[in-house]
Amino acid sequence: MNENPSVSFNGSSCPLPLKHNKNIVIGHGSGGLMTHDLIQEVFQSQFRNPTLDTLNDFAKTVLPAKSFLKGHLSISTDAHIISPLFFPGGDIGRLAIAGTVNDVAMSGGIPLFITAAFIIEEGLPIDTLKRVAISMQQTAEEAEVQIVAGDTKVVEKGKADKLFISTTGIGWIPQDVNIGGEFACPGDAVIISGSLADHGIAVLAARGQLNFSTTIQSDVATLNRVIRKVLKATPNVHVLRDPTRGGLGTSLNEIAQQSQVSIVLDEEHIPIKAEVRAACELLGFDPLYVANEGKVIIILPESESKQALDTLHSDPLGVSASKIGSVISDPHHHVLLKTLIGGTRIIEMLSGEMLPRIC
Repeated sequence: MNENPSVSFNGSSCPLPLKHNKNIVIGHGSGGLMTHDLIQEVFQSQFRNPTLDTLNDFAKTVLPAKSFLKGHLSISTDAHIISPLFFPGGDIGRLAIAGTVNDVAMSGGIPLFITAAFIIEEGLPIDTLKRVAISMQQTAEEAEVQIVAGDTKVVEKGKADKLFISTTGIGWIPQDVNIGGEFACPGDAVIISGSLADHGIAVLAARGQLNFSTTIQSDVATLNRVIRKVLKATPNVHVLRDPTRGGLGTSLNEIAQQSQVSIVLDEEHIPIKAEVRAACELLGFDPLYVANEGKVIIILPESESKQALDTLHSDPLGVSASKIGSVISDPHHHVLLKTLIGGTRIIEMLSGEMLPRIC
């Protein structure tokens, strides 16, 4: 009997939700609906506590009563299994630090420390590991964080795929900052800091899966400093979210559910590079679901959107930032896209896997 049944959706075979699967399948790592189900039904149900229940990519914790500091800790854990280890614009080391820094920064906090654990396959060249370590340190210096602890484990050849890295980031949220996916309000503007899908397409190019040459580079970058600029200029930001696995479409669906609102996007204003769009059309991908590693969604009052955009445009990481939509009151909690041809379609959460081993 098939232990991992699937259904046909729009002509493709998609694994059924978690309750219909006895074993983990590749779609559980997609960042989309199957990942959401896995977190809810396996981890969230067992590890439930007020911090985890907010469903953010960071943990906002209260310091012990004796602490003289006022505010909260921001803590985030991530794992990195990207293939190949090196790709245009980055590598697994840069990705590990930037991804963790960004998750902490999405709380509005200041990233301070990172720990890292390495699962290394027997046979990996030491020079390769050194190259990754150098990249990690360079990225940590760029973000002004310290790598303060780590661990290594080696597994037999064939028991892993070269190198996996798991990281934990710790940062500080000032007392007056209160940002999270649950705080989007009707009337808010939705901003994206730059063009979509660069990372996913760059990794595919490195795998040799494109049938044409391309100059597309991954957007992997640390966002904490540009976020601090935005928060200084616009102190009433409600939500920050980096649209990594599952892309913009899945991230906005998560926010809509957390805040119990709907979000309306304008396709005309969503920035996508021509080369990236062409690659997505060739491969049959929707760029709204392709992973990004150097972009941030900012949701804030409409009255502050111009100042936020001006601030982003003054920074190299935000030159192509755009207001792409708005938050509305709606009982269905959908993400809606106003298309270029004048129609409207629902943007669902990603179902199944689009690009495995992308981060």
